[in-house]
Amino acid sequence: MLALYKSAAGPGLELVQRPEPTTGESDVKIRVLRTGLCGTDLHIESWDAWAASTIKAPMIPGHEFYGEVVEVGSRVRDVQVGAKVSGEGHIVCGTCRNCRAGRRHMCIRTSSVGVNRDGAFAQYVVIPESNVWVHHEGIEPDLGALFDPFGNAVHTALTFPLVGEDVLISGAGPIGLMATAVARHVGARFIVVTDVSEPRLELARGMGADLAIDVSKNRIAQSQRNLGMQEGFDVGFEMSGHPSALPEMIANMNHGGRVAMLGLPTQSIDLDWAKLVTHMITIKGIYGREMYETWAAMSAMLSSSKWLRATISSVITDRLPATQWQEGFDIARKGIGGKVILDWSNL
Repeated sequence: MLALYKSAAGPGLELVQRPEPTTGESDVKIRVLRTGLCGTDLHIESWDAWAASTIKAPMIPGHEFYGEVVEVGSRVRDVQVGAKVSGEGHIVCGTCRNCRAGRRHMCIRTSSVGVNRDGAFAQYVVIPESNVWVHHEGIEPDLGALFDPFGNAVHTALTFPLVGEDVLISGAGPIGLMATAVARHVGARFIVVTDVSEPRLELARGMGADLAIDVSKNRIAQSQRNLGMQEGFDVGFEMSGHPSALPEMIANMNHGGRVAMLGLPTQSIDLDWAKLVTHMITIKGIYGREMYETWAAMSAMLSSSKWLRATISSVITDRLPATQWQEGFDIARKGIGGKVILDWSNL
């Protein structure tokens, strides 16, 4: 099969022939039709400090995908050949305290597809049946490839109640954009999105943001005045990881405000801890998707709302054949557009 392969430690990937993965007795083999590019993939391709400390080459990256089941193991019970599927990329042990308590997304022995084991930047990928998500009718291949990052957005957005609340979202990357649409769908009152990329801010307006502001030029406090808000924001989604984003978010939160933090900081952040205490602000870290409640929630929302399906799909701004993977990586690395999708169906 053709696969994007990192043959050794160091920068770069190459599209080469690799052996097809074998299917274990509890596994499912999937013919990959679409993959999404993620920030993790950019780290692996450039071989930065995180990749050098985490990735064991040789390996095939890629964890956001949609495909068709072509083979199932002898002990597979519920997934059928021909099913259209995506996959939960976190493969868990099943026996640690969190797994046994139903908190599988907090497994202490997680092995990640495309990070700790071969992934989906290939014509075929194999994952356990327990990690396969079978799609209902109406999920297009491009949309199916978004389920992993869409799950991050849904997990973040549904962490705290949103109905009638004022929401501040820092970071208009693909996950922040999708979280904007979820907040609008669920029933938030005002939604303000911040970034420094005008193309991404324009996308945020189309996703349902009341205001999308460039924080290199404008302050969040002014947006509250523009909207006629009497108090601070009730809920915040920190999606950017930028060191200035969380402090400014906290400065604009209401008493009792709640922050769901998905963005990974690349350096230490100084916070106004006195305000955190005196305003009783909650910060909750978010990682991945709740397995599998988030998957059920996003499937239900997409099946019940044509607006949400169309809006989430609109986060895809670039589609390329997998043979043009380098161009796709270059586009994603610029950080000014939405999601980049690679098409593996015609290789």
